[in-house]
Amino acid sequence: MMSSIPYETDLDRNPANYQPLTPLGFLERAAATFPQHTAIVHGAAKINYSDFYARSRQLASALAAKGIGRRDTVSVMLANTPVMLEAHYAVPMTGGVLHSMNTRLDAAIIAFQLDHADSKILITDREFAPTIKAALEQAKVEPLVIDYDDPEFPQDGERLGSTDYEDFIASGDPEFSWAMPQDEWDAISLNYTSGTTGNPKGVVYHHRGAYLLAQGNALTGSMAKHAVYLWTLPMFHCNGWCFPWTISVVAGTHVCLRQVRQKPIWDALADHRVTHLCGAPIVMSTILSADEADKRALDHTVEFFTAAAPPPEAVLAAMKDAGFNVTHLYGLTETYGPAVVNEWHGEWDGLEPAAQAAMKARQGVRYISLEGLSVRDPQTMAEVPRDGETIGEVMFRGNVVMKGYLKNRSASEEAFAGGWFHSGDLGVWHEDGYIQLKDRSKDIIISGGENISSIEVEDVLYKHSGIDAAAVVAMAHDKWGETPCAFVEVNSEGEALDEAQVIAWCREHLAGYKIPRKVVFEEIPKTSTGKIQKYVLRERVKAFEGS
Repeated sequence: MMSSIPYETDLDRNPANYQPLTPLGFLERAAATFPQHTAIVHGAAKINYSDFYARSRQLASALAAKGIGRRDTVSVMLANTPVMLEAHYAVPMTGGVLHSMNTRLDAAIIAFQLDHADSKILITDREFAPTIKAALEQAKVEPLVIDYDDPEFPQDGERLGSTDYEDFIASGDPEFSWAMPQDEWDAISLNYTSGTTGNPKGVVYHHRGAYLLAQGNALTGSMAKHAVYLWTLPMFHCNGWCFPWTISVVAGTHVCLRQVRQKPIWDALADHRVTHLCGAPIVMSTILSADEADKRALDHTVEFFTAAAPPPEAVLAAMKDAGFNVTHLYGLTETYGPAVVNEWHGEWDGLEPAAQAAMKARQGVRYISLEGLSVRDPQTMAEVPRDGETIGEVMFRGNVVMKGYLKNRSASEEAFAGGWFHSGDLGVWHEDGYIQLKDRSKDIIISGGENISSIEVEDVLYKHSGIDAAAVVAMAHDKWGETPCAFVEVNSEGEALDEAQVIAWCREHLAGYKIPRKVVFEEIPKTSTGKIQKYVLRERVKAFEGS
């Protein structure tokens, strides 16, 4: 009689049959296989894969020489430029953790992030020198500051450090022998999200998740070999949804844009035959509202992936007429960016435009790289019926969910309660398995694809000596999707306050995109226990929107 095979006792894991998953190998393979293929286009500059890989190794070598190693944080304040792409590979090549900062943030939040992340080195574009200078004056940490001056689009900002990026990278070895991560669970990057509190939470990604979502992007986007990707999505946002690593999977071309502007977008689409781009709905508006003289005829279909609020029917129709196929995605910073896709069915092409728009408005189904997507009762953890009506909380489970929140175990445990990641978003589950959001976490406003904590804005309002009470909710905006609307109660000292003065106060203490676009002076509705009834304020805002 044949004995049973001891599968788990004599078949051991060893270097020949097991290697930690990491996206770093994607660049190595692309450089070895297609060394002369254009990896990056930036202005008039073109960088092939051989040079992209060599420069990334040089930067890694220079960082290592300054002591950067496993779990050390390197912060960057950069636009969508080649150096940002180099950092996405170089920092983790040392074992370090890449911390990409939102270029729209104010100095106080940047200082908080630098301190919370224990930043050792800061690479900063001269464009952002004023804000970074103020942040460094407030921060407790004293990172080595490396100034980057874009050779294609020079900036006149002050030099803050003693080292220039090109000089720094020149000190490195282009043959640097970088090491695979000791563990695929090792941190690869750190991204901050406002969440529902005033101070942002540090979301930690690992090599395994970045590897899987990078490949998931390629599969979800049907990206062919040598795809051309236009950077209209900020690379600081969830590491550009992992696309800095994805493009190496298909040995594609990154087309960089320092700023999202109409003519450069249309020129890039036509001149470089861009196949894919991502962005919030405002990017679609930017593309469509360009002067006719700046628009270019496209002889190919461009795949556009958008998140946040679903585009209106008219926008979808206009994008289709302009040569774009729009796909709706959904995710959070905690899921490495998008992990849900509205997979389109061919039979839906025959639907009337309004019905098609309704189908496109749904968030969809899980990415291939996400193991579980569900809509559940957050109290009982029971799945809600797939009836398209019963509201529950959208939850995620799998390898493309964050490690957790840095230095915040209680928040991590709360987020992972019951063995699922709680998104805080409310939605329904349709019979065909597609989810659709119905409401968001009540404290979050999504403006131009960026999260705004209403609590943070309220805290600033409460600091005004003439304001006794404040509440902030989302208000629809044609360009940005949502913007803050503030309701305030004034005291005797604030009787003369008007909307302009309140907005000016906010401008002194907040990043520009967080400033309320409307201020309403009235008594704020509260429960018998004094809790503000924000649902009442949301109804009030709907009345403003309809007027």
